[in-house]
Amino acid sequence: MLAERRVLVLLDNARDTDQVRPLLPGSPGCLVIVTSRNQLTGLVVGEGAHPVALDQLTSAEAHDLLARRLGNERLVAEPQAAEEIIRQCARLPLALAVVAAHATAHAGFPLSAIARELADSHGSLDAFAGGDDINTDLRAVFSWSYKALSAPAARLFRLLGLHSGPDISAPAAAGLAGLTPREAGGLLLELTRAHLITEHFPGRYALHDLLRVYAAERVHAEETPQERDRAVERLLNWYLHTADVAYRHLTPHRRRIPLEPLPATCRPLAFTTHEEVLNWCETERANLVSAVHQAAGSGQPGIAWRLPAVLWGFFYLRSHLHDWLDVAQTGLAAARAAGDRIGEAHGLADTATALRTSGRFDETIDLLHQALAAFEEIGDTAARATIVGNLGDACLHSGRLDEAVEYLHRALQLTRALDSSWGEGISLTNLGDAYQRLGRYDEALTCLGQALSVLRASDNHWVAGVALDILGTVQHRLHRHEDAVAHYHQALETHRKVGNRWAEGHTLSNLGDVQLAAGEPEAARASWQQALALFAESDHPDAEKIRERLGGLKDGALGYGTRGTAYGRSG
Repeated sequence: MLAERRVLVLLDNARDTDQVRPLLPGSPGCLVIVTSRNQLTGLVVGEGAHPVALDQLTSAEAHDLLARRLGNERLVAEPQAAEEIIRQCARLPLALAVVAAHATAHAGFPLSAIARELADSHGSLDAFAGGDDINTDLRAVFSWSYKALSAPAARLFRLLGLHSGPDISAPAAAGLAGLTPREAGGLLLELTRAHLITEHFPGRYALHDLLRVYAAERVHAEETPQERDRAVERLLNWYLHTADVAYRHLTPHRRRIPLEPLPATCRPLAFTTHEEVLNWCETERANLVSAVHQAAGSGQPGIAWRLPAVLWGFFYLRSHLHDWLDVAQTGLAAARAAGDRIGEAHGLADTATALRTSGRFDETIDLLHQALAAFEEIGDTAARATIVGNLGDACLHSGRLDEAVEYLHRALQLTRALDSSWGEGISLTNLGDAYQRLGRYDEALTCLGQALSVLRASDNHWVAGVALDILGTVQHRLHRHEDAVAHYHQALETHRKVGNRWAEGHTLSNLGDVQLAAGEPEAARASWQQALALFAESDHPDAEKIRERLGGLKDGALGYGTRGTAYGRSG
């Protein structure tokens, strides 16, 4: 029929390459446009087709689509409602068209009322039904792609509807489905080619909001409650045990958190470098926070309190204070609701540490006393020693110096009795800090020298950086500026070795102080600007203090003096 003719052929909604091939013209001068929900790789390889991937609309494109359907005046009159409609529609043309048709049929309805209808139907695609036309029913359109999947890929897709985080890695998806990474990789590729998920970064996948809703509908319709629960438990265990591997890399000298035995199908990641661990934690941070909440809400209190506990090192290094406090409090509440006294004790300790890092010392001390009572009740001597030391640290930073010295001496005795180099190094370091704040410099130097001997013998760079910083502060107080600068630079090198960003910021702040005292205002400015950049990236409360110093330096009104280091070490 097409022989010796120049024809434009449009093949819409093609299932696969085999469906298209018999319809391709054999004559030169013809053009074929194929639309499909699948990546027709065979046409690209065998027929020289040029693929054009269509992503979701941009916000501006979605706004233009609504304006063409509803009139720009209506959108201008209610801009916030228009943006909410676009968000609820996930910027999908068909979803926007369905909602626009509804808004046109009810011209008297304000857009805010339609936006509320969409919000109220969250978790369902009922608002995007196309009436009597199946071609404009969003659920039906999604089903065409879903029904074309292989059975294993369809199962993985619907299980993804149980994942509460913003995206998922290939290994996490394997954990969710109880598959090997290789098995999961092939199925994820099938889902990507069907445009049911998006690989937005190599090895990381996401569903837009409406496909997530569809996946959730399918998993509740096709999987039993028991299988849904098992899938969620598999995923949460994968996050927990991988985070525990990360914890061992970040805090090799700190006491391990007791975990349940590794499930047979759980394959946690292995890490080779410190930087690799920190990158994984940063990349997965939103998913890990979400996993804690999902564990608390799905009858997994043991995971809900253990996951924040094994993330202790990461949060301490990177100082994501809001997330840290959020997950610690969530885990604590879950343990209390389950009557888990061990979990409650750990949750109290973790919440206290997050509050202490936020500068909320009175609340910290109250929770530490509760944690101490809980650990005494369950007979955990090692944890009691840690809490006593943390009480000393909290008193130290709240200005209760004599009380801090008393607690820190007790902690030092307990940790030495337990032969804990981690605890002994922390106790000696904080005791040295207390002495320097009291002006007892000889005792401070003795404690800090002993601390560094213990820390270096155990290769503990975490606390060694803090001890070196406090030594710099002692030298600053003694007006030995060159020695102070040298110790601060050693501290910076040590902080950077373990990726302790917030400690690096505090040492840069202290370095700026001594540089200003030595008559080097430009060097002080440079140090404070670096400190500000580090504090600002995690919205740390000390960022404002650095801004004030920089402002005072600019105005020429900044005095200087020696002061105690702005941080210490809790265990």
